Parts: sequence; C-alpha cells; structure tokens
Amino acid sequence: MAKAETQAPDGVDVLRERLHYDLDCLELPAKSWVPARSVDGEHVHDVVIVGGGMCGLAAFTALRWGGMHNIRILDRNPAGREGPWLNYARMETLRSPKQLSGPALGIGALTFRAWFSAQFGEAAWAALDRIPRAMWMDYLTWYRSVLGIPVENEVAVSSILPEGRHLRLALTGEGACEHSLLTRKVVMATGRDGLGTPAIPSFVKALPRSRWAHSSDDIDFAALRGKRVVVVGIGASAVDNAAEALEAGASEVRLLIRRKTMPTINKMMGIGSFGFVNGFPDLSDAWRWRFMHCSFLTQTPAPRGSTLRVSRHANAYFHFGKTIARVRETNGAIRIEMQDGTQLAADFLILGTGFTIDPLARAEMPGYAGEVLLWRDRYAPPSDEQNHELGMFPYLNADFSFQERIPGKAPWLGQIHCFNYGATVSLGKVSGDIPGISEGAQWLARSVAARLYAEDIDRHWQGMLDYAKPELLGDEWTASEIGEAITDTAAGGTVFGGIDAQ
Repeated sequence: MAKAETQAPDGVDVLRERLHYDLDCLELPAKSWVPARSVDGEHVHDVVIVGGGMCGLAAFTALRWGGMHNIRILDRNPAGREGPWLNYARMETLRSPKQLSGPALGIGALTFRAWFSAQFGEAAWAALDRIPRAMWMDYLTWYRSVLGIPVENEVAVSSILPEGRHLRLALTGEGACEHSLLTRKVVMATGRDGLGTPAIPSFVKALPRSRWAHSSDDIDFAALRGKRVVVVGIGASAVDNAAEALEAGASEVRLLIRRKTMPTINKMMGIGSFGFVNGFPDLSDAWRWRFMHCSFLTQTPAPRGSTLRVSRHANAYFHFGKTIARVRETNGAIRIEMQDGTQLAADFLILGTGFTIDPLARAEMPGYAGEVLLWRDRYAPPSDEQNHELGMFPYLNADFSFQERIPGKAPWLGQIHCFNYGATVSLGKVSGDIPGISEGAQWLARSVAARLYAEDIDRHWQGMLDYAKPELLGDEWTASEIGEAITDTAAGGTVFGGIDAQ
C-alpha cells in the first residue's frame, strides 16, 4: 500500500503558530484587571477606538495585551477598506523602508517581513525594494485576522458627548447594532484627516464641483483620458495623482508649484531615533515648535519613485514659482491665472493640497470642539517661526488626551485621546506614520492603563484588602518554644533558644 503524501504546511500557517507560541511565552494578552462598570443597567466600555486602520489596530492590540479587554473598535469603511491604502492613497509603493517593524509591537512574527517571507521566501525579501501599497493593506488584513481583532465595520461615530462621568457615542451606518454606547475613554485613531478636513483653496469656489477634485476624493481617472489636467501641489499626494492621470491617458498633466525649487530632503528622516521618539514630548514648547516648523517649512519631498513615475511621461510638466490668483470656467474650459500674470487652460483640476488641522471641523465634538486647547493658545513663536498651520494643532497632554482651553469648562476632553496626525506637534510622529506607530501605541496603552487604574483606585484598594488566597497552607513548618533546650554536641554545651549557655 502506497504511503499517503503529506502536504507541507503553508508558510503563513507556520507563522501563525510561531506568533501564537511567542505570545503564549510572553503571557499576552495579559489577564483582564479593569473592574466592570454599568450605569442604570447599561454596560460601560473602558475604551472605544474610532478607526480600524493601522493606528487603530496597533492601539487595540497594545491595550488588549495590557489587560484591557472591555474595548470596541469601530470603522466607517467596509472590511478591507480601512485607512487610505485602497481608498485615496495612489502611490505604487510605500515611502517607508521595508525593514521597519511598523505596528509589530516588538514581536518579530508580527512584522511585514515575517509575513512576506512566509509566503515568498527570504530571497524574494532580499530582492524587494519597497513595499507595494496594496500589499501593505493585505498585511494589515492578516494582522487583524491573526490577532483576532474584532473591528466593527461600516459603523460611524456621529457625535461624542459627555454623560455623567462617561462619554456617549452616537453611532450610524449599516454595521451599527445599537444607536449609541457609553465608554470611559475614546481613542480617535482617525488617520491623516483625523482632526480636520481636506484643505480646499478658495479659488475653486468659482468652479462647478464636477471640474475639480481633492486628492482624497474618489476620482474617476478613466474619465480624464485625453483631458488637460492641472495638479496643484508637489507633495506625495499631488505627485501620485499626477501619475494616475498620466497613466490613465491624460493628454497633459501640469503640476503648479508655489515653491521656486523642488523639495528634496526629508528633514525628519535625518533625525529619527529612539531618543527623538521618546525625548520629543519632554522638550520645551520652543524646541518642539522649532523642530516641526523646520519640517513644515522645508516640506517632505515626494518619494523618488513617485516623482520618476511622473517625469518619465513626455507630457508631464513641473511649473515652479506658480501661485494661483484666480480660476474660472470660460467657454467650457478652466482658465487659471497666476500671480505672475501667466495663464493656462485645463479641463480638470486636482488639489494635492493635503489636510488642514481644525478641531472645529470635526462633527464628532458638537458644540465644544472650540474648547480644545490649541498650540496658538499656548505658545507665541518668534517672528521668524510664525506658522498658522502649526498653531491649529491641539496642545495635548502626554497621554494623547485633549486639554481644555478654559479650565473647568469642558473637563471631559481629557477622556478623548488624539491618536492621529493631530498629535504630531505635541508628541511627535508616533500616531500615524509607520516608523513610530508601535512606540506610540504602547505609550498610549500605558497611559490609558494608568488613568483607568487611578480612577478605580478605591476598588483596587478594596480588592487588596479582600484578597485572601493563601500561598502557605500550614503544613510547611513546625512551631517550637524558645525555652526548649537543644544540645550542641559539637561545642559540648547547651543552647537555649539559640543562645550559648556556657
């Protein structure tokens, strides 16, 4: 009888077993330690995370590994569409170097490299230059699955309002199984636009909405075939959208760039270190502002590969020193007038203008977003470091939570943690970018744990008093009286209670 062939285990299955073994050795997740709460019979969650992308997944995992299990994680998008990767991100590959550990939280088996190599081998890993964007989303989907993270998709948070000692979140969307819920803490893991809106220049107000789009919009690039396209900006999103238009068959694509020269140096890349990540939040306001002002002033350049993706087309044009003064529709075309007097015509306009930071624009905090303390409320920079955009960032506590602009007016703001791009000026790039996301998530988890423990200190104290499980059962020793004589045969005398009686 022929011996049955056994199929070799799949590499990802082997990796899953390795990961679960490592977590078991580390006793992760830790057992639950937060006392349960309810109000009038309604369950109170310890933490609700808004956003199921990379930041939300890392935050959920760090919290759960720390023994905080009474958590919900919500995302407004369908499953597999969380974050920007398959929505408005249009780069071919990620900017970040492939070897960065990303959201792995110090576990080798949870890294992109481990996941990639398990499927394609180490030789393929060595040959890989940059991580393809869609593959990064595949990795995050695996990350969610292998860790059993229960993201509730197609659930949007329409408002966050104080209710007694807690926060009430109003929910909408096809995935919502209730209209609202109560929680002690909220983590806003809402990404690049998580504390603002797309930046829309005023000059497009004169155009019909059908003639322009922001780079974060769902753009029908196929409809741009044979069209003259103008892209405003030179950041990564502007360049990636220009490339998409060119590859879709646009007759020409012109990038209008206010700067006189191309940004070429990523200043933050040059100073990234363990020291910077952990030391930045403890710096003075003046130093934190100075670092971020320099980064914003010089601007992060688009990746080399993305730029070459545009410039390899003969019908692509980079126009520097061009600030738009006026835009209007004339005879079926868009007429763009520059401040230097030059003009050009186009059929469609794409705004690669990024996002603004503006808490007032967030519908989740109705009626009190204006109570959030901003950097402009706290710090007055020197004349050569003025920056309106930086001034709009929230001035956060060390645990990512908001502060009140007027003490005592909106104390519940301290229960909302800004784990998104809005934390950049206060705490550094640890709540949005791949290089620092693990440090940020672990830092957030430790901070939230400290807050929850302090708020329940009476119950923890009582728990200590009530704890009565013995470690010794009474059969481990025998009691004796001090007066019992013990003959010290070596010394030839008598010892009473351990004292030499000679």
